[in-house]
Amino acid sequence: MKMQFYDVKTRSKVDAEVTEKTTYQVKGQTKYAVKGKTSDGRNLTRFVSKDAYDSVSV
Repeated sequence: MKMQFYDVKTRSKVDAEVTEKTTYQVKGQTKYAVKGKTSDGRNLTRFVSKDAYDSVSV
């Protein structure tokens, strides 16, 4: 599944394939994130809602 990420290095939005989904525990709250890679191999992370997290199939 492709998703739009923000590439900090190029300061632009890019479309990348989702490679992984993960959760983070921050002060007792759960944060949901998906990870992807750019065409040159750099890692991208995007924080998403729980509904978007559940809809992604990896």
